[in-house]
Amino acid sequence: MGAAMRRIHVGNALSAFGLGFTVPYLYVYVAQVRGLGSMTAGLVLAVFAVAALIVLPFAGRAIVRRGPLPVLLAALVTAALGALSLGLSASAATVLLSAAALGAGQAVMQPALATMIVDCSTSETRSRAFAMQFFLQNLGLGVGGLIGGHLVDTTSASSFTLLFAIEAAMFLVLVAVMATVRVPRAPRVEAVPGQASGSGWKQLLGNRAMVQLCVLGFVLFFACYGQFESGLSAYGVEAAGITTSALGTALAANTLMIVVAQFAVLKFVERRKRSRVIAAVGLIWAVAWAVAGYAGLGHGSQTMATAAFISTYALFGLGEAMLSPTLAPLVADLAPTGLAGQYNSAFALVKQLALAIGPAVGGPLGASLHAPYIVAFLLFSLGITVLAVRLGRQLTDVQNQPSLARSRVVTQGRAPADTVAAAEA
Repeated sequence: MGAAMRRIHVGNALSAFGLGFTVPYLYVYVAQVRGLGSMTAGLVLAVFAVAALIVLPFAGRAIVRRGPLPVLLAALVTAALGALSLGLSASAATVLLSAAALGAGQAVMQPALATMIVDCSTSETRSRAFAMQFFLQNLGLGVGGLIGGHLVDTTSASSFTLLFAIEAAMFLVLVAVMATVRVPRAPRVEAVPGQASGSGWKQLLGNRAMVQLCVLGFVLFFACYGQFESGLSAYGVEAAGITTSALGTALAANTLMIVVAQFAVLKFVERRKRSRVIAAVGLIWAVAWAVAGYAGLGHGSQTMATAAFISTYALFGLGEAMLSPTLAPLVADLAPTGLAGQYNSAFALVKQLALAIGPAVGGPLGASLHAPYIVAFLLFSLGITVLAVRLGRQLTDVQNQPSLARSRVVTQGRAPADTVAAAEA
């Protein structure tokens, strides 16, 4: 890694660490500590998703025209102000406005950082760079949540104010770190006189492979990430009798699997076709949902049900570790020169949409209709496999398996030497 990439990875870790401080305790803070009720707390969580959906379409254009670094710095300052204001807010209106600022800033960080990784890497190093990003994000979230849990006191609003102040400080430290990054100049797409202002989006929608990847991405995030803290947890508590401590253990098992497996699976993933890797993830997640079905619908002991439920989260983590060096580099490889920011923002928008719809659908279904919930999401996982195979037909050989480009370069480089050796013989 070069100096720029090291700073980008430090930035990813710091931002995740700051988010881990507050996200797990946001509902408790708004509903109980500030006494604003569960309705306002639910609206705050909804505002995060709505703010992301509003700003991401504009973020892509800004990254393309201004570059990812200025956009990232603006997002960090916005998020810092939102976090600090949230820690000081006592009314519903100020809490919602602060959450909107924090949610918008967080949403824009993702495509900006992803575009910086693209600009500072090559097709040969990109998978490893995104794997490192995902590893550090999960590590930062886990450590931040662990430390934050020891600092909060539900009887003291000041402890939460300290928590949000630390989060704001992390974002400002990140501003200082990222301001020193020297990102290689990527080609920028300038406005062309007489051309529609939405031409970037029109070009993206005309890219059949990217559209199929966005559809696949929606199903991936809807069927996995959108269920972690909503439908799957509700199903575990209601159907499998999982305790809150066991639920925490399951979430920890998911993070631990990612941290342990991320680099173990990297070499395996780099040598395979991306479409087949994603298809394999769909099968792994189908097994995970089947195991979850046993936990809640089987007739085993409570110990077996708890072990099966924890295993479900661990299997999801294995799939996530396989996806991190696959999805983001594929988005970058599908983007035309100068439009990586637009494509990253579009994929982030799809992710946010899935994360907004997933809990709304999965929560009630997982809490009450246990068997239909498992069957539906097992079918969604198998659908991931089908969509991945179809996507593979739209990709070029090198887009689907970048290692082919490296092997061809080596072969072409050796050809003259082989020819010389033959001539000498």
